[in-house]
Amino acid sequence: MSERGFTVRALGEIAIRCADHAAMVAFYRDVIGLEPMRDIEGAPIVFFRIADGFDGHTAVLALFRHDIEGAGRIRAGDRPPATGPGSSLHHIALSLPWAEQEAVIAWYGKLGLDYHVETFDWVGWRGVFTFDPDGNTVELVAKDPGWTNPTVA
Repeated sequence: MSERGFTVRALGEIAIRCADHAAMVAFYRDVIGLEPMRDIEGAPIVFFRIADGFDGHTAVLALFRHDIEGAGRIRAGDRPPATGPGSSLHHIALSLPWAEQEAVIAWYGKLGLDYHVETFDWVGWRGVFTFDPDGNTVELVAKDPGWTNPTVA
């Protein structure tokens, strides 16, 4: 701990204001395979469970319709937000086991999704990248179980 008196331990939530809320919900549910945390029928905010998270707070992806108020005093927008390269969001990375990445590639191929694979040798990661309906880059990333840190003797 530092003199601040606290240490962040995990990412609790990623919240996206959506240009096309229905398409985004369908993508993250049907393509990526995230499970909604509650009934999504007509919901202006949909919470998807990512993982158990830290200390009882489930790690979630929250998809907000762009025209509603949100937590944290976030105001609604009367126009859809900038997405893709015009957005301040660079990309979303979701983790999965290394052994499942070939299944991701096969799934994306079956669906006809545009994707590409990148490796990050300095940390032993490989990412499979695609785009969600709003144009955000989505990475499914895994660590190579055989990777060793070249800087450690």
